[in-house]
Amino acid sequence: MDPNISKAVQEFKKTIEHLRSEYSRLQIGRANPSLVEEVQVEAYGTKQALKSLAAISVPEATTLQIQPWDRGALGAIETAIKNSNLNLNPINNGTVILLKMPPLTEERRKDLVKLVHQHAEHARIAIRNSRGTAHTAFKQMEQNKEMTEDDRRHAEKQLQDEVDKANKEIEESAKKKEEDIMKV
Repeated sequence: MDPNISKAVQEFKKTIEHLRSEYSRLQIGRANPSLVEEVQVEAYGTKQALKSLAAISVPEATTLQIQPWDRGALGAIETAIKNSNLNLNPINNGTVILLKMPPLTEERRKDLVKLVHQHAEHARIAIRNSRGTAHTAFKQMEQNKEMTEDDRRHAEKQLQDEVDKANKEIEESAKKKEEDIMKV
């Protein structure tokens, strides 16, 4: 396989992985540690991701439990969650912080579905950009007599097959997430 195609395929995989990571952060009424792992907490004189300050677990389907390794960080964690745009109300009982996931309204579900489609479109754009970079490299190689026109066309066909696979994966991922969101 052409190194430019291999590089593009690696970019496709990174894009799809990023998309899945974005989907896991969407709040869909069920508790998921990835929802709060990256919340930035001001502790020990610096901002840190919540996951580096506490253990995050799911004791019930709609509850997240955050247990800091240092109880002194409880207040900072609570403040960071309140200040994040997650619309969650932390309950601090002195040893752990509990986060109850509110049930989704129909309107919120529709908003989340729009967000899913937005993320999918951003992923497709990233795939197109990677494809464009590879196409440019093929044309440059053809101009430099490093590849023939037939080789370029063959490489472009191989690349398009990989693009189609990646787009299909994005579409399936978006459809699955949409189904998860709309499930009552």
